[in-house]
Amino acid sequence: MFTVFVLGNIASGKSTACRYLESHGAMLIDLDELAKSLYVPGSDIVNALAEEFGWDILDEEGGIRRSILASRAFASLDSVARLNGLVHPVLIEQLSLRILDPVCCTVSSPRYPFAVVEVSAPTGFEDAFGLADEILVISAPLSVRRERAIQRGMEPSDFDARSACQPDESALCNLATTVIDNAAGDNSLFEQLDSWLACHGFIDTANKEDADA
Repeated sequence: MFTVFVLGNIASGKSTACRYLESHGAMLIDLDELAKSLYVPGSDIVNALAEEFGWDILDEEGGIRRSILASRAFASLDSVARLNGLVHPVLIEQLSLRILDPVCCTVSSPRYPFAVVEVSAPTGFEDAFGLADEILVISAPLSVRRERAIQRGMEPSDFDARSACQPDESALCNLATTVIDNAAGDNSLFEQLDSWLACHGFIDTANKEDADA
């Protein structure tokens, strides 16, 4: 199955792009949600996180208090690296199981035409890039993203803390096979995604234009 990793910093429009691609037939895998699914009370990864970030990150049932974990794990680049070091190996293993066909049979048809993996935190996850056929980056300037996030209700200090732990736009774009500019935050995002889909044979733009007319 053709697999594209979609990267983007906070408030870039990455999630909107991923949902749009999902609406065009993609199997969508949100790495954040996949990581959360690993946080089973009593599991090795939960115990390792508690040892690293404090046992009070666990609730009464032994589950992760995600807000407390996030406040500690995203406090600095060092703490982000420690979180990634614990979570990423398990995450890569689980991701591989979802996107790699375990049956080596050329006549079997994939359930989905392609897979989209939403990657919110690419730093330290580069080891998994070999699973992708393409890296797609949704990009917008820091000032634009900050304004968007604040308009959506995020505290400026929260945005600044999260943004400080993410790569700058140029470094992020350097990871990409394809960069989609979402500075405008308008329908041009979907027009660029349509072009990408058409280039890979996932939609027929002529038929789409007729349907939209």
